[in-house]
Amino acid sequence: MSNLFDAQVLDVRHWTDRQFSFTCTRDPGFRFQSGQFTMLGLMVDGKPLLRAYSVVSPHWEETLEFLSIKVPDGPLTSRLQHIRPGDTLQIGRKASGTLLTQNLLPGRHLYLLATGTGVAPFMAMVRDPEVYEQYEKVILVHGCRQVAELAYEEVITRELPDNEYFGDEVRDKLIYYPTVTREPFRNQGRIPTLMQSGKLAQDIGLPPLCVANDRFMLCGSPEMLRDTRALFDDMGMAEGNMSHPGHFVIERAFVEK
Repeated sequence: MSNLFDAQVLDVRHWTDRQFSFTCTRDPGFRFQSGQFTMLGLMVDGKPLLRAYSVVSPHWEETLEFLSIKVPDGPLTSRLQHIRPGDTLQIGRKASGTLLTQNLLPGRHLYLLATGTGVAPFMAMVRDPEVYEQYEKVILVHGCRQVAELAYEEVITRELPDNEYFGDEVRDKLIYYPTVTREPFRNQGRIPTLMQSGKLAQDIGLPPLCVANDRFMLCGSPEMLRDTRALFDDMGMAEGNMSHPGHFVIERAFVEK
């Protein structure tokens, strides 16, 4: 059996001139955990051109959704941004990734920290009832340059609370905190700065960040990952993995920049 399967594009949405999302069919044998990524791409000159993409849809969804940036001269995204319903994609059969709750020590609050398209794996997690079972609060922090780049804001604030299966958990436990850096908005500033200053915790009504109670998942720009990691190091937090659970985990598989 090939390590790739064909998937048919079902829908494409262009959020801005820099990012778009798309849904496609799912092979019945494809299994993954919410928060993981797989390889995705197109056939180019008879060979698959692939990049790592986090799955936006939760593990129970019958279709697959992905979120991507647009790079004009990017080997893959320069082509991928022009896909239409009916086109065929290549998707890897093996999912992987570090954004799994079993890689974290037990805690009360789970912070999902994302910039840009790094919100993709966390969209799967905030639609996974199993995540809410483990934490008192789940905080999704999404940082972007502009308001228009806050993809899925309407899904998070309007659709998830009304979900017939896990809407009660969303209303009780999910805190959504979007923030931008380059135009006026109700929340402004970079994620590391908002955390270090204490403004994030104050704005969402939770206690200051605490090694004993708070756990973190990070996915986004190298700058955000670097600066937030430095903050965690100063607090004495340890990074987790499959062998040794820790206070935070970082996804380092990026689509082309």
